[in-house]
Amino acid sequence: MADRSFDVIVIGAGPGGYVCAIRAAQLGLKVCVVEREHLGGICLNWGCIPTKAMLRSAEVLHLIRRAGEFGLKADGVGYDLAAVVRRSRGIAKQLNSGVGHLLKKNKVTVVMGEAALTGKGAVSVKGGDGAETLRAPHIVIATGARARALPGLEADGARVWSYRHALTPPHMPKKLLVIGSGAIGIEFASFYSALGAQTTVVEVMDRILPVEDAEIAAMAKKAFEKQGMTILEGASVTRLDRSADGVIAHIAQAGETAAHAFDTVISAVGIVGNVEGLGLEAAGVRVARSHVVTDAFCRTGVEGLYAIGDVAGAPWLAHKASHEGVMAAELIAGTGAAHPVSPEAIPGCTYCTPQIASVGLTEAQARERGHAVRVGRFPFLANGKALALGEAEGMVKTVFDADSGALLGAHMIGAEVTELIQGYVVGRALETTEAELMAAVFPHPTLSEMMHESVLDAYGRAIHF
Repeated sequence: MADRSFDVIVIGAGPGGYVCAIRAAQLGLKVCVVEREHLGGICLNWGCIPTKAMLRSAEVLHLIRRAGEFGLKADGVGYDLAAVVRRSRGIAKQLNSGVGHLLKKNKVTVVMGEAALTGKGAVSVKGGDGAETLRAPHIVIATGARARALPGLEADGARVWSYRHALTPPHMPKKLLVIGSGAIGIEFASFYSALGAQTTVVEVMDRILPVEDAEIAAMAKKAFEKQGMTILEGASVTRLDRSADGVIAHIAQAGETAAHAFDTVISAVGIVGNVEGLGLEAAGVRVARSHVVTDAFCRTGVEGLYAIGDVAGAPWLAHKASHEGVMAAELIAGTGAAHPVSPEAIPGCTYCTPQIASVGLTEAQARERGHAVRVGRFPFLANGKALALGEAEGMVKTVFDADSGALLGAHMIGAEVTELIQGYVVGRALETTEAELMAAVFPHPTLSEMMHESVLDAYGRAIHF
């Protein structure tokens, strides 16, 4: 087969890769995207989307069980786990097809297979029809990441699961251990706990959700424990003894180790970049701790080579990958529009119950960086819409620079905060100060009023609290 030439080759069709490919095509470039498994990548097929579909089922079940609070009757409430999973997989399949349509619509060539760099501007692809070489002056590495496997805690799909196993469970856990309390671990803990699993979460750091504001994490812990979860902080799993019908987990905490019995374990201890087999080292690309090292514009330092998304490091979020994909495409096309984004401008969302969302610096980080701060808080309990929704648990917290009025960070816990956070994201992008936020008119009755009141509270002007 003769070599095929393009302006841009994107390796990986996840939320970074396919967005990069489409944007490059929109800018008039001839683009090829190489994918070894699924269009849409892990996020669409085995991450963001299917987990949210499952969590929505858990959320609806949670609400139905509270029917009496709303003057409603719902008897004999239950669930069909297979049907929950089937709905989740169906949504992922639908979106997978949608990505294929978008790539075709934008005239992006799709090649399925394993890609490797074989020389300057050359990519070898091994697929079902054999191998071929693709050529382009610009190559974007968007190969994503996978679950980290700690020695002795590796997933086996039977009693010890990775996120993939948890999305297509072979059984419903009765007594579940979740190792790791980042977004992935907490979301699965929330899902299976809502379905009735007796759930324990083990976190090696001194608190769960370690990247979140400490005050928000403490509220989350209290909420999870109220739901019946057991939270073990500053703890680690030293060994798993597996059998056909369960697992004995040896958990170390406060200098003592105890054995606990579970029927299922989910390992959610972080991720590692997919850097193997790509020929990166031979190409001169620097890899550190399983991630490609790049500059602020996602350039690897090797002419014509870029890396975006999870393979290029934290934060490991789909929207970060997509933004970097657009940036790389615009840089390659020479539009002059490409601009890097600070990690502090990227919002994070965790879709447990209650939801958690944040952007910017935590209060502790702001103080550590030398800022004199003003902090505002407003509780869901004092918001009319939250009470009407039956969602009185939560808080909105804002952190400002006391001297300039700049919004340094915003942190939320409660119903629909994953939607609310974007207001603060836009505000930070526009370099909004407390003055503009206080002068803005927020609609009533809405949850968003709490955002306004939190800002007012930072300056001693809160009205309803």
